[in-house]
Amino acid sequence: MLELKNFEEAKKRVDEVILPTPLIYSPAFSKESRNTVYIKPENLQRTGAFKIRGAYNKIMKMDDESKSRGLIASSAGNHAQGVAYAAQQLGVKATIVMPAHTPLIKVDATKALGAEVVLHGEVYDDAYNKAVELQKEHGYTFVHPFDDEDVIEGQGTIALEILEELPDTDIILVPVGGGGLISGIACAAKLIKPTVKIIGVEPEGAASALAAINEDRIVSLNEAVTIADGTAVKTIGEKPFEYIKQYVDGIITVSDYELMDAFLVLVEKHKLVAENSGILSLAALKKLNEKNKKVVSLVSGGNIDVLSISSMINKGLIERGRIFSFSVQLPDIPGQLEKVAHLLNECNANVVAVDHNQFKNFARFSEVELRVTCETNGESHIDTIVETFKQNGLEIHRVN
Repeated sequence: MLELKNFEEAKKRVDEVILPTPLIYSPAFSKESRNTVYIKPENLQRTGAFKIRGAYNKIMKMDDESKSRGLIASSAGNHAQGVAYAAQQLGVKATIVMPAHTPLIKVDATKALGAEVVLHGEVYDDAYNKAVELQKEHGYTFVHPFDDEDVIEGQGTIALEILEELPDTDIILVPVGGGGLISGIACAAKLIKPTVKIIGVEPEGAASALAAINEDRIVSLNEAVTIADGTAVKTIGEKPFEYIKQYVDGIITVSDYELMDAFLVLVEKHKLVAENSGILSLAALKKLNEKNKKVVSLVSGGNIDVLSISSMINKGLIERGRIFSFSVQLPDIPGQLEKVAHLLNECNANVVAVDHNQFKNFARFSEVELRVTCETNGESHIDTIVETFKQNGLEIHRVN
């Protein structure tokens, strides 16, 4: 197991390339979770994610012979950019294997840093197997994204920064994919402050760390299905699993819908954009049993494309009750559309779309279906709309 001096030495190395990411106090997330919440915004890091720390630390510690053979790595996106950036800075050739459906922003950013990109497979594990194949074929030096102590050491430098800035931190929430990030943070944090709690956060559809803890052995999931592509890992790393068992206090899982919810709050309240895997720790805040604690949520990355941002905002608005779509059956007589408009105006709801269909409903010949989408202020506002329509003899059916 790594010692505190290892992390302190790694910090000196990575300080050459990283950007400062001071903690941001969050009134919004504090109120929702009933804790004092701070965000560690590694989405603002150089290359847009924390991964540059582990990659740079690893490559800096390599001997010349290892570097001369060229580097190869497998990545869901962020480790790719970390390795590519470090390789570019040190004049080393790098080849990165990424899943075929990796967001284009991550692929293009990796190529822009001078690395050769190979797209292969559906998830990270497929890309890893292809990278191992290429390593054997060409003799490259492998830079593993999480199952490597030099990488773990680099990621752990985040804990040093958190506890230096906020020494009385009670809980640190950390996204978990392959486990390298939480391994480094948990080990370093516990060495500095043994009482601090380290809690990992995984997507429900790719909870390989939780599965390993429950089975007390490494297991491979049948699939990894989640919008958090950066943490879609079927199998936790061997070394990370040992660190997790020793230093991590618990694992929370969150749904894709909870990620959308957290994404919207982060954008609206803090004007910060993060990728889906990066906001796992924010989505988990509502699930903390502890209250009135000082909590640091690590936002691990911000590499998300514009189309995904649009989709996440729209779905987040629906999840938080800010967009409400409903259908209502109306008598097929004049004046009914005006009645609905009047009721929505009375409820102070802003209509954004209406579909008045006289031909689709065959349940009752004398009725038509009206579909309405409107802007609302949350679930209590929606309840008011539903009740107002009910009092006026109309039953609303939610369609989102």
